[in-house]
Amino acid sequence: MQQASLVLVNGTVHTMDGRIVSGVACRGEHIAIVGSDSEVLAARGRRTEVVDLGRRLVLPAFTDAHAHFAAFALSRQEIDLKGITSLAEAVRRVAEAAARMPAGTWIIGSGWLHDLWGGTQPDRGLLDAVAPDHLVALWRNDGHAVWVNTAALRRAGIDRNTPDPPGGSILRDQDGEPTGILAERAADRIAAVIPSPSTDDVARAITGAMPLAHRAGLAGLTCMEGLDAYRAYHLLHTQGKLLLRIGICLSVNDLAEELDLIQREGRGDEWLHWTHLKIFADGALGPRTAWMLEPYDDDPANRGIIVTPPDELRRLIEHAAEHDIGVAVHAIGDAANRAVLDALAVTRGIWQARRLRPRIEHAQLVARSDIPRFGELGVIASMQPIHATQDMPVAERAWGRRVATAYAFRSLRDAGARLAFGSDTPVETLDVLQGLYAATTRRRADGNPPGGWHPEQCLTITEAIEAYTRGAAWAEGQETSRGSVAPGKLADLVILDRDIITGTPEDVLQARVEGTIIGGRWVYRAC
Repeated sequence: MQQASLVLVNGTVHTMDGRIVSGVACRGEHIAIVGSDSEVLAARGRRTEVVDLGRRLVLPAFTDAHAHFAAFALSRQEIDLKGITSLAEAVRRVAEAAARMPAGTWIIGSGWLHDLWGGTQPDRGLLDAVAPDHLVALWRNDGHAVWVNTAALRRAGIDRNTPDPPGGSILRDQDGEPTGILAERAADRIAAVIPSPSTDDVARAITGAMPLAHRAGLAGLTCMEGLDAYRAYHLLHTQGKLLLRIGICLSVNDLAEELDLIQREGRGDEWLHWTHLKIFADGALGPRTAWMLEPYDDDPANRGIIVTPPDELRRLIEHAAEHDIGVAVHAIGDAANRAVLDALAVTRGIWQARRLRPRIEHAQLVARSDIPRFGELGVIASMQPIHATQDMPVAERAWGRRVATAYAFRSLRDAGARLAFGSDTPVETLDVLQGLYAATTRRRADGNPPGGWHPEQCLTITEAIEAYTRGAAWAEGQETSRGSVAPGKLADLVILDRDIITGTPEDVLQARVEGTIIGGRWVYRAC
């Protein structure tokens, strides 16, 4: 028998294939043996590293099924407005940045939520007062709106005569002047005039952020980022520095170039590969741009924004399928989810024949009658559990009684949908354990609301872990190599300091990742 390179013994190994064992033997990048301590120690050689886990929990390493990891990495270099509870504090941070940055440069930030400011929308005048000689662009926490100053509006060529673009809106004051808030496709006008970081810059940022993913127990992420991010990941991969498994989505804007690249170079390998085509059906809950069947409770004249009309959605699904690529469609509102399901039903002949696996990203509000359609059509529900607990107050105000089928983890799973869980970072934290806690309790970390928010939608801890492991692997088409602890699969493992499966919900929140192994190699170790 060929000797193992790493042997873990005296653990509690939940394989996610229904077995609980104590040992795992890794040979190179793959798992060789899963079984008792004596069985795995039989593969030990003189150079084998043997680790006594002291009954710690071992799981397949987590995969974040929906992330913007390059954006997360870059955001660490910008103004952080996440969690800011006052408009004045946000403005103060911009003033501080303006004081240290040369005039004429861009001040970039992200993370603000006007819901935390009593619902008061910010405007350009506040930024003009503290940064008149800079260009300021501050992205809302969900990335679906941007707050800018007058200089940035001028750079983008936006004034009172600029019409709203299809799929976007320019907020205006009572005199018709832009307020400085641009939503959805209107925000693209700002993004287009901000100097893009170089591939080297993005790669450096990713390198600095990878250890944070490792400490969260992540071995892989499905990234919704497109060609520019791909180039940075590819650079790291060619340098042997990519220490996460990245599935990256194609973007509609660069689709022709991406398809040409795939034709020349292939889909990729176990470290970096192209996965689905990312499409936006609608906007988001916070700025009330999610596409709704009925108006918002707190905005009776508004049903949101259709970012990709149904005819175009169907065309894109068919075009991607012709190239053997599935789709990952962002849909927040109940009308958007229905439109995506309708489009997938009409086009199923072409994508089912190619055994593609379409995904709906977020699926935050689904009409009760549409929930069974996920399972019937074979559509993956790619969801982010922490959105449910973070969005509770806003969802209640905006959707009222409709929240009974919002973030419907249990209903979707019971109706036959495959769940794949992620974080939507940098919108929310990379911390998988917080996501598990939200999925299983429907409570925030402070324990509120007592009993959970619509607790009938809670999952068991095993079901939630499955969505971060087997479900996420299935969604990328990687289930034969990842997602469970089994011989022949990649040796991607996470070690926790306690057994969260048999423990209490509080154990999930209090647990610590003590080791992450990717391809048989320790990338993070605290045990």
